[in-house]
Amino acid sequence: MDDEGTRSTNADRVPGPTVPPRPTGAPRGPGGVQPGGTAPGDQPPGRTAPAQQPPGRTAPAQQPSPHQPPAHVSAWTHSPTSAAPPPARPASPPPPPVEQPPAGAPALDAWLRTPRPPQAPGVWRFGFTPRPPEQGDGVSDRSLFVGALISLLSALLLWSLWRNGYLPYRLVPLKLFTPGEWWNPGVSGGARTIEGVRALAVYEALLFGLLVYGCGRLGNWSEIFRRHVASRGQPFLAVATAVAAGLTLLLVWNGTLPVAAPVLVLVAAVGGGEIYQSQAVANVVYAVIAAAVLYPFARLGRWRELLPAGRGSGTPAPADDTTAPATATSADQWPELRAAGWTDAADTLTAEVRTGRMNDVDVARLRHAWARATRSPDRLAPLAEAVLRTGGAAAPHPSGDRDLPRRTARHDVLTGQVRIGRCAEDPHNPYARRTTGLALDPTLLGTSLLAVGPPGAGKSARLVRPVVEALGLRALAGQAAVLAVGGAGAPLGPDDAFDVVVRVGNPASAHDLDLYGGTTDPDEAAAVLAEGLVGDVGSLDSRRAATVLAQLLGPYRTAHGHFPSVPELRELLDGGPGALAALRAPLEAAGHHAMLRELDARARQAGGAGDPAPALADRVALLDRPAFAGFFATGPDARPFALRSLGQYPLRVRVDLPERGHAEASRLLTRLLLAQFTAITAARTDTTLFAGLVLDDATHAVTAETVRGIRRLRSVNAGAVLTLRTVDDVPEALHTPLLGAVGCTAAFSGITTWDGKRFAEAWGKEWVETREVAQHTVFADQAFTRALHALRKLVTGKAVTTDAVTVRQVEKERWSASELAYAVPAGHAVIRLATVDGEHAPPLLVELGG
Repeated sequence: MDDEGTRSTNADRVPGPTVPPRPTGAPRGPGGVQPGGTAPGDQPPGRTAPAQQPPGRTAPAQQPSPHQPPAHVSAWTHSPTSAAPPPARPASPPPPPVEQPPAGAPALDAWLRTPRPPQAPGVWRFGFTPRPPEQGDGVSDRSLFVGALISLLSALLLWSLWRNGYLPYRLVPLKLFTPGEWWNPGVSGGARTIEGVRALAVYEALLFGLLVYGCGRLGNWSEIFRRHVASRGQPFLAVATAVAAGLTLLLVWNGTLPVAAPVLVLVAAVGGGEIYQSQAVANVVYAVIAAAVLYPFARLGRWRELLPAGRGSGTPAPADDTTAPATATSADQWPELRAAGWTDAADTLTAEVRTGRMNDVDVARLRHAWARATRSPDRLAPLAEAVLRTGGAAAPHPSGDRDLPRRTARHDVLTGQVRIGRCAEDPHNPYARRTTGLALDPTLLGTSLLAVGPPGAGKSARLVRPVVEALGLRALAGQAAVLAVGGAGAPLGPDDAFDVVVRVGNPASAHDLDLYGGTTDPDEAAAVLAEGLVGDVGSLDSRRAATVLAQLLGPYRTAHGHFPSVPELRELLDGGPGALAALRAPLEAAGHHAMLRELDARARQAGGAGDPAPALADRVALLDRPAFAGFFATGPDARPFALRSLGQYPLRVRVDLPERGHAEASRLLTRLLLAQFTAITAARTDTTLFAGLVLDDATHAVTAETVRGIRRLRSVNAGAVLTLRTVDDVPEALHTPLLGAVGCTAAFSGITTWDGKRFAEAWGKEWVETREVAQHTVFADQAFTRALHALRKLVTGKAVTTDAVTVRQVEKERWSASELAYAVPAGHAVIRLATVDGEHAPPLLVELGG
């Protein structure tokens, strides 16, 4: 491919050079989970094989050494002190050959056509089907059977009294509408002529039908049938209705049920009595009677489903198949490209989708690239040409990856949702949310999320890992940047799932960490560094600490062109005369009088009461250890990862902290990264990318300033996910501000009642209807009634009472502290969600991973 063609093909790429895609990054389909973390039948469509070199192409570049940073991130992550222009982009690698999706996996085009209706916050929208309307309080089986038995016995008694003539005036309605010569005199007189006998037969049939209908309604026979027969499905349903139909036919033909005789009478009245002289006509009448009797049972038993014609010649579609049919405007036809006139590009992508050469990440990436290109019309033609040349591989992520090497959760990349569980069938959950999937997306993460639970509750595996995966997929689609911070060995994802992996304290780490966040402003660097060093010290004002650091960082950068390293900063904070004198000499030689005044102020304040320098020096000493030798370098040859890159490029970054051997240093770095993230995201002007920070353990990382920074994240398209073992890992004065700053909170099973109380207060109360039943003893005045009450008490052992029911509206906590501590099952969490637009969902009991 020539250079000119390469430039046009890559015109809409995310800034930065590319490398050939890794074999583990081969594309695959939507929503799936690779082996090791997949439920059966959840394999995504469009999964592709590892990249291979087609004939006639140049072989891809060799993979970088694990001790060397990959080429596609080296130009992003260096500190400004050693800035260099990004290298030119190499030619785009050819699209890899694609493996057909496995059997049973949903096709990508069907995945695209699956509806995703707008729903309440947190509802898993992919193929969402609303629950049927809520039924009233169900009647117990015992009450159902007792009611049915009573209604049946009552019907039999009434019919027996009718047939034996014990009901007075039973024939009066019939005599009012028929000639008098048909009946014998008297109110109870029977039929005198054959016409009266026939009229009486029809009359009895009508009354029998009314009796059966009324007793069936009173006895709730339909509910018994639905609950104990229809719910068991086929073939039990068909067999039960067939047995009932056979018994009914037997009772009809032997005359027990008045069905056949009235029909014969009506047919004779219409066609004449001589109609039955033909045996064929009689057989037809009998067949019609039998069919009329069997038809209701066939409908109830769904006999047609058991017939081959009812099943159809092919395999029936699943009951939950919500895929919409393909149309000219369906998503798999790329209607936005067709509407803009790029029919050839739309046809190319449609063919790529149907042949399995694209995956869900490709679809999301190209849709995002097209949306950006429409805002800059000069980029439309290069993007369309790139699509025609490379199909689904157009506008790639600078890493060349088209998917994550492994997924452990279900993702819908089009909506940015990741499913973390299923709302439990619990009275605390609203009826409409029960059994529905619960998902997180950037509109929820933009309000930040706080998860609290003891070790082993599932915070890392069931919440943090899915969120990191979701943000990583959006980064591959050019829509997000993610920073995941955790201890070494934390389940945040494999190395191949990240562009940058910083292993603090590990000599084999390919990247270093910039303590100053990539800024060149001494005051900004001092404020963030002070927050990370002593922000958790309640007796020390971080603003004074920032002033001390600024008095040293400004002069040092002016003299040397970069900020001091950790040993040099520690020496300056210790206030040794030699260090300050060595810094003063180049400033005097260059005539930087303003910086000299800063040093003079530092010298005057050193050693005074309340000087924060000793505390800062003690905290810096935690990083000035042999295990960190060579880390946090700031010289001209250093190329540390600068956190400021997250606001500019769709990076996937993971920072591994040495929690086991250097716990205090790890907490300091966590606090520093949180402070840098809130400061950098708040200062960026382009908020197109969603910036996400995930702290697997935020113990002692939250300060008053970072709480204020977290509150500002929702307005700059950013969010943070913090996990704590207990709320007490945060200073007590910050409990209420922290719970108020985040929009999403999660209480995992096993929390204490003290933590539960704070969540209960944060979630507030709701109005509920309560019923109070008071029992009052009945005192009888008559001797006979008192005797009956005494007999009843002797038999039942209880006095005769009456119930007084009081119904009222009261305000009650949504979840009490005791319920959060003892009523949340293992593997569950109570999650409250809110979006950046102000929508919110009540606290929901969620089965994680369901």
